[in-house]
Amino acid sequence: MAKAKVLTKDEIKRVMRIADTGNNGLRDRVALSLSILAGMRIGEIAALKISDVRGIDGRAEEVINLSKHQTKGNKSRRVFISDELRKILNQYLAQISQLDDSKAFIRSSRTMGHFSNISLSLRFKAIYAVAGIKTSSHSGRRTFATRLNAAGIGMATIQQAMGHSNIATTAGYCWVSDEQLANAVNVI
Repeated sequence: MAKAKVLTKDEIKRVMRIADTGNNGLRDRVALSLSILAGMRIGEIAALKISDVRGIDGRAEEVINLSKHQTKGNKSRRVFISDELRKILNQYLAQISQLDDSKAFIRSSRTMGHFSNISLSLRFKAIYAVAGIKTSSHSGRRTFATRLNAAGIGMATIQQAMGHSNIATTAGYCWVSDEQLANAVNVI
């Protein structure tokens, strides 16, 4: 299976514009943002409850604490939320403010409950396709890891941010550009 595509900044903007045009635009933007800006897995996004994201003040938490039942590998993990992502999450929380904390954060418009992993994955893939990008739902996560790596963040930190047990798995997510290689050799 080919690796998921690493999205460029322009492709991310295009994907978000496409997400915004749908009937559930903000919901789709939030789900994609959790993947691209926080490196969350599809299953983790699908499993989120409002209480995982919303603090007692009604605003987005700085850290989302995922239980072992919400993650891969049966281990709990923390997802740190950037200022940019918190703004998007707060917009969405304002829209769903009347909902009970036990409800699905990213809700299926068909069932009003949690998406299945497959349904959410297909939703991402459909948005990418409309944006003219042939890739899988895993692109957001791979883009997250690659962008951290390109910013000079250490592999051990990226490993923790991704929730990986093995650093070799993390390294496989990080694509290295020619520009990064040129900058690397010019450091010496």
